[in-house]
Amino acid sequence: MITESDISLAVPDDAVAIAALSRRTIEHGLQWRWTPPRVLASMADADTNVVVARRGTDLLGFAVMKYGDDDAHLLLLATQPRCRRQGVGSMLLAWLEDTLAVAGIRTLKLETRSGNAGAQAFYRHHGFVEVNRRGGYYQGVEDAVNYLKQLGLPSA
Repeated sequence: MITESDISLAVPDDAVAIAALSRRTIEHGLQWRWTPPRVLASMADADTNVVVARRGTDLLGFAVMKYGDDDAHLLLLATQPRCRRQGVGSMLLAWLEDTLAVAGIRTLKLETRSGNAGAQAFYRHHGFVEVNRRGGYYQGVEDAVNYLKQLGLPSA
């Protein structure tokens, strides 16, 4: 079982593993955009958190979230396929939501691929509500489903 102590901010040495996991689990079938240099740039951005779940040197999952003045945008969240349904994604999301509470941000938004039923079920389980769909959002290859969560409200 993963614990809060397994979650931390990513370090530059994590960039290659994060980018590779994104490519395999999120960006499959698309042009690779979350390359190691982009992950490193996100780590260096004061308005972005890149968070990892790990046991020792084993990267179990990661998340990238950008802060705005009034809301935040969860850009990426992925877990190793072998870690799914073990609480890794839930712990990453909870860690990020805790940081939003400290920052006074009450709205978290994200999008996911329309064909990713597992991700959609995960986000709905965690209190996100579908707000719209965007045709061809993912490089013209796939539609996006946009979700929103008002923080501080009870989860579904």
